[in-house]
Amino acid sequence: MQRQLRKHRPKNDGDAEETKCDEETADGIVVFASIIIDWRERERISNLSKKRVCDRRKCFMMETSGNGTPRVNSSSKMAENDHRNLGILGSKVGVEADGARDRIPPTTNPLVTPLLTDMYQITMAYAYWKAGKQNDFAVFDLLHRKNPFGGEYTVFAGLEECIRFAANFHFSESDIEYLRTILPPQCEEGFFDYLQTVDCSEVVINAIPEGSVCFPRVPLMRIEGPLLVVQLLETTFLTLVNYASLVTTNAARHRRVAGNDKILLEFGLRRAQGPDGGISGSKYCYLGGFNATSNIDAGRRFGIPVRGTHSHAFVSSFMSIDEITKRSLQHSTKPNLTQDFVDLTMQFLNRMKQKESLAYYFGETNHSELAAFTSYALAFPTAFTALVDTYDVLKSGVPNFCAVALALNELGYKAVGIRLDSGDLSYFSIETRKIFKLIEEEFQVQGFGNTVITASNDINEETLDALNKQGHEIDAFGIGTHLITCYRQPALGCVYKLVEVNGQPRIKLSEDVTKVTIPCKKLCYRLYGKEGYALVDLMIGENEPPPKAGERILCRHPFSESKRAYVIPQRVDPLYKCYWSGNSGVPTEPLPTLVRQREHCQKELAAQRPDHMRGLNPTPYKVSVSGKLYDFIHFLWLSEAPVGELH
Repeated sequence: MQRQLRKHRPKNDGDAEETKCDEETADGIVVFASIIIDWRERERISNLSKKRVCDRRKCFMMETSGNGTPRVNSSSKMAENDHRNLGILGSKVGVEADGARDRIPPTTNPLVTPLLTDMYQITMAYAYWKAGKQNDFAVFDLLHRKNPFGGEYTVFAGLEECIRFAANFHFSESDIEYLRTILPPQCEEGFFDYLQTVDCSEVVINAIPEGSVCFPRVPLMRIEGPLLVVQLLETTFLTLVNYASLVTTNAARHRRVAGNDKILLEFGLRRAQGPDGGISGSKYCYLGGFNATSNIDAGRRFGIPVRGTHSHAFVSSFMSIDEITKRSLQHSTKPNLTQDFVDLTMQFLNRMKQKESLAYYFGETNHSELAAFTSYALAFPTAFTALVDTYDVLKSGVPNFCAVALALNELGYKAVGIRLDSGDLSYFSIETRKIFKLIEEEFQVQGFGNTVITASNDINEETLDALNKQGHEIDAFGIGTHLITCYRQPALGCVYKLVEVNGQPRIKLSEDVTKVTIPCKKLCYRLYGKEGYALVDLMIGENEPPPKAGERILCRHPFSESKRAYVIPQRVDPLYKCYWSGNSGVPTEPLPTLVRQREHCQKELAAQRPDHMRGLNPTPYKVSVSGKLYDFIHFLWLSEAPVGELH
């Protein structure tokens, strides 16, 4: 044991301060020495890997699973039969029923292939292979260093797509032919032959469940396996996790400000960064707490409720009420009762004008707008919602809506509501609510006062907060640009760092302490206090005993000597679960459906202390390491850092 530890000590034996290793420090490190594997075992693993034979068909991604068996489609039959969806099978009902390797479909986006990576991943792969290091056993951590949007939490997302990618990882013949054209001609042919055998059958992925609230430095995913393979996963995993976690966190923040009683609609497709930003953005906004999307394709793929009404163009397209040729509408429950709906609407408009309580609002409304509303109600009598700000909200839009809504009510239907898309949303919503309540009283239409008011128009967190302070009567918010583009912060900044190779802990040093990595294969736990809130996330070495409820635990800041505290947790939850184990035989967690991920996300958010979650000056959440891991980090730091020399 002592011989193994000596290799980490500084070479400068003349510097007593740098070479001293007292008994206390040695005791703190001894637990980590046991993770250094025997080199003979490494050779055994390497030889087994070289014996693998990969016999895959060209149509691997389309027709079969990783082991050649027919793939089970998790989407609806409609999506399955759509020729546009070859290789794009969505997760409408998820893959929860069976997490086995042959049951995991490919990634949602067909562009996610092994070539969706950076050039340096391929050049490193060749260099690993050339040096005979391709089968070295490596452990990588995928983590973020800072929470987004000036907050103190992040919601982890993108895990399912990473597992789908790993489950189907394979270089096609065309992939390898292309790699031949971009690598130097002196690259050996044996490397390209080797790439044909590469898959993730020897990779193990442990991760925090998708939808979990997480914090900087705590690895979101731990990926271990042959060095070359797990290195090749880096860029793709980062692109699948970075945006997903960023937009999910953004959605969760909007939900928190809006409140749980409001309906949140994602309207971001037209402003998203391309089709994938639109599709994946809709999915992760729903995961983060939104109720529905305007994105039809996202609704089809993921089972998200779809909502939408009409635009200003529809209103502007009508010039006169005479343009409506099909004017009749049948009663909702009386098949023999059909009326001229246009005449009925005009009658109610005139009756409203005669009401003294409504005279202020109901003057001369725009009749082309009334024609548009009437026509839309004839098309959708059970789902009538009107955009009311094309001409004038209170003098035209709302009165015209009320006339159509009353006509629908007369025939047994109920209008859904209005949408405000400009102006003073607080004032307009309050005044509109007054009108709705007056209509209910004057015409004895029960529930009309509670007609839904939806607001849109470049809404963001600050808008929601301001509306709450001003007071408003808005029931639902349609949010697009600021949500889907993560306008306040364009990227999360997740990183993928090597922390162990062949059992030897590795550390990345930097003059910027935030970039120093925490070495070795780790386990992570969340410790809860007596009030039920999470107190601290604790990282320990793989071979350390896990923390227990009721046990006094020393928690230390990874890099600040003075920041430490004893914690007696009331509850201890392990953060990691195994979601991919290749052919190792280790049991894996099934991938939950999007609905279950969403439910988990809401529970996680509710379990956090309010001061960690607030938008203004939130309290930083504590992330710590055990005393033994702290000692080892700093021992390895001193071992790896060069000793300066002054003259």
